[in-house]
Amino acid sequence: MRVSIVGPAHPYKGGGVAHTTELAHRLRAAGHEVVIESWRAQYPSFLYPGRQTVDTPDGAPFPDVRRELDWRRPDGWVRRGRHLADSDLVILVVLSPVQVPPYLGILYGLRRRTRVVALCHNVLPHERKPYDRPLMRALLRGVDGVLTHSERQAGLARELGPAPVTVAEMAPHLPAGARPPRVAGREPAVAGRLLFFGLVRPYKGLDLLIRALPEDVLLRVAGEFWGGLDETRALVAELGLTGRVELRPGYVADEDVPGLFEDVDALVLPYRSGTASQQVWLGHEHGVPVIATRVGTLGDHVTDGVDGLLVEPGSVEALRAALAAFYRPGEPERLRAGVKAVDPGPSWDSYLAALLGG
Repeated sequence: MRVSIVGPAHPYKGGGVAHTTELAHRLRAAGHEVVIESWRAQYPSFLYPGRQTVDTPDGAPFPDVRRELDWRRPDGWVRRGRHLADSDLVILVVLSPVQVPPYLGILYGLRRRTRVVALCHNVLPHERKPYDRPLMRALLRGVDGVLTHSERQAGLARELGPAPVTVAEMAPHLPAGARPPRVAGREPAVAGRLLFFGLVRPYKGLDLLIRALPEDVLLRVAGEFWGGLDETRALVAELGLTGRVELRPGYVADEDVPGLFEDVDALVLPYRSGTASQQVWLGHEHGVPVIATRVGTLGDHVTDGVDGLLVEPGSVEALRAALAAFYRPGEPERLRAGVKAVDPGPSWDSYLAALLGG
């Protein structure tokens, strides 16, 4: 098949870029002719309060990437749609409703001359705006199929449009750089140290983790802060934790990820809400147990009491109790021994079958 994926690629960064790039590589390895239609300029800067691009790619860039799309040029959206009409399949990677206007321009240019699937990482955002639902309704009424990463997201898609919806668990797209040796029974951090890693946004619950931090345990926070550092720093100071909470603000390149995990006892994911996430797999691939809330797919990826612990979302008290249970004598070592390496192959086989056949 001739497959065109409309989505972000390097020099853009983040999980959506990693997934889009890995998807293109996997489709090509399966024998398809693939191109990524990426962006010259993806968003107005006020919609993304951070650095949108990086100089060095994470992982192997996909070789066939066009960068003709520009949010400032609606005429170009329609032109790209006309150009894509000779594809057998067009995949619109949906990360946010703000992408919908360009996608509607592409659909207008296509004039239904080829099959279009909306690959929705999130049908609606975690933190919603009044325009999100009408924009997504307009998009999902114009495509031939929808792929989501959970049944809950599929339900939202079915509410918004008539196109058939397929569900496929998001396959692992983990950093390709060097990883620390996976040694069973490796000693945990001497003083007790937990890790919170990734883009810091309110729904991810960092504030809950800071409030629940056990006595004599350290916390490392690494990632970009969506709304700035002020609120987090103020909370840390208010609770008297300045010496115990290490803040490493900024995007973490793939090559720097292993160093974050080499001296921590567990990765903690205290999300208030969630959809599909790579974070549990990321922790397990680096040999550490994961303490996560039962939201999105997090609960599906942690085997409670075997390779991590699960806790109900939104509660400081529940999280504090889970962290106390984790630090019972011998428990960090026992849970670390239960962590297994991640095998992405079978997951990607199922994912591609759902995407191409859905």
